[in-house]
This record gives sequence, structure tokens and C-alpha cells, in this order.
Amino acid sequence: MRIEVNWDRCAGNGLCEFETDKYFEVQDNGKLDVLQWEVDGDDEQNVHRAVAACPTEALSITE
Repeated sequence: MRIEVNWDRCAGNGLCEFETDKYFEVQDNGKLDVLQWEVDGDDEQNVHRAVAACPTEALSITE
């Protein structure tokens, strides 16, 4: 699994980071950093929650 970001939609609100700070971090300037693009099997549930929490639907997962 791999994380995908639609950068035009990302508002940097940090809900993804709240769900899993292992994969997402919003910088002080509001820009999202993806810390790890490939999802470890043990983290799938947390990353799915982060994707679902994104209010702008900027995040997705590809298999």
C-alpha cells in the first residue's frame, strides 16, 4: 500500500497527523510532509483512519 496526496486539495489541517504521526506531519507553515509513503502492514488501520479523517479528501491509498 502507498499513500497518495492531492496537493491541490490539502489544507494542512493536521487531522491525518492526529491519526498517525508516523506517516504525516504538518509543518508550522501549514504544509504537509508525508514521512513514509509505503504503509507497513501493521499500520494499515491507522493510515485508513487518517485518510478517512481528511475533510478535503486530499489523501488516498493505492494498493
